[in-house]
Amino acid sequence: MKDSFKDCACTQENPNWNNCIFRQSALYERGNDIRSEFERDYTRLLHCQAYRRLKHKTQVFFAPHNDHICTRMEHVQHVASVACTVAKYLGLNVQLTQAIATGHDIGHAPFGHHGEDCLNDLLLQKEGLNAPKKFWHERNSLFFADYIETLPNPDGVQQNLDLTYAVRDGLVCHCGEIDQQGIKPRPDNLDLYAIKRPGLIQPYTWEGCVVKVADKIAYLGRDIEDARAYHILDMSAYRELREIVGSTLGFEGKGKKAFRSGKAVNTTVLINDLIVDMCEQSSPEKGLCFSEEYFKFIIALKRFSFSKIYKHWRLVEFQHYAKIVIETIYRTLMRTQVYAANGRVSTALRLFPKLCVEFENWLVKYSNYEPMFQKDRKKIYRYDTKSVFDIRNDESFQKCVIEFISGMTDQYAIEIYEEIIQFYKLLLKKEKTPAISSAWSVRHIMICHVIVLNAVCNAVEIKFSLE
Repeated sequence: MKDSFKDCACTQENPNWNNCIFRQSALYERGNDIRSEFERDYTRLLHCQAYRRLKHKTQVFFAPHNDHICTRMEHVQHVASVACTVAKYLGLNVQLTQAIATGHDIGHAPFGHHGEDCLNDLLLQKEGLNAPKKFWHERNSLFFADYIETLPNPDGVQQNLDLTYAVRDGLVCHCGEIDQQGIKPRPDNLDLYAIKRPGLIQPYTWEGCVVKVADKIAYLGRDIEDARAYHILDMSAYRELREIVGSTLGFEGKGKKAFRSGKAVNTTVLINDLIVDMCEQSSPEKGLCFSEEYFKFIIALKRFSFSKIYKHWRLVEFQHYAKIVIETIYRTLMRTQVYAANGRVSTALRLFPKLCVEFENWLVKYSNYEPMFQKDRKKIYRYDTKSVFDIRNDESFQKCVIEFISGMTDQYAIEIYEEIIQFYKLLLKKEKTPAISSAWSVRHIMICHVIVLNAVCNAVEIKFSLE
């Protein structure tokens, strides 16, 4: 019901307020800031590079040049829209909700979940059933927020985001893949890096719980829309979808929880009706939940999407392509560790100028790497960042390479891949490529064109003379 969670909202009256606004490092003070702590978190996430890159990262369907395919950024905006609508209606802190939703997918791997699976496969897995995945995007969102993403302070020095605990907690606990009813926040503010597997720990705040559920609501409808538009779903599959709707919700009668917005099965209808149902059914006592009809519908819809969309043969082929691109970049960079220890990454990657510049700058910013001829480059670039990777440690260097790749957009990863596999003539400084040779080449081409043109004209004259 409306404002039913008002007393549970993350406000100054909440007994966990101080824990929620805690920062690992204090932010600089402007002296004239009118924003709340969570509004500052929202704008810091909005302005960081990892958020901007989401517009060029795959959500489900790979289409970097197609404006009509849902990208990772559009998905994030859908989640924010759903979560803020729910939070406002229930009386929760909208500012905190918006900050969590905006940042929940930063640091996500290129090529969607296919890229995430590929990066995880590259890392050695610990034995045991409950062994943690070493790469999963929820924890990577937290890692990027804490150690990778930077913004300039008023003096122009690049510093980490230093978000509040409540927002950081929402990032690492946003996984919406676990089907649960009655989601409630956990009582303790534990060490977020102690979380070993995705989806097992509930968020610390009700606002984080709302984002977790909103993540599920947002992708269900939009993925179906894209699948229909690009012929992943044929008419028989769509009929099956309507049968799911009819069997779980019914098309007729308000008493059966029929679609309130109409009989169409599309994004706006799905999202609206799921939002309304959750707002009507949820309470602080029961937690965030859906009616039995809509919960069954969500389960059936997810099962349908996995069988008819996510396992489609075209997406399987895309997975193979993503694997080739990512593994090629990974192997290329892993070969540079010996050079990195001696400050000579530029030598190892001299054949790949674009990759060379970006990776060496990454090492300068986030590791103990010191370029041979410019050991003070970190100070020159004004990076006030933690050295989180040890280039001389095999496991740490591997983590460094993995995180570098995870920050790439789809298109940038493809450009780097093509740079690696294509062979160009390297123009070394000692090579003689004077302007005279270039000028001669141009002159030679012009002479050839004149000769051809004269030949054509002569042929035309001969033809006319014969006629």
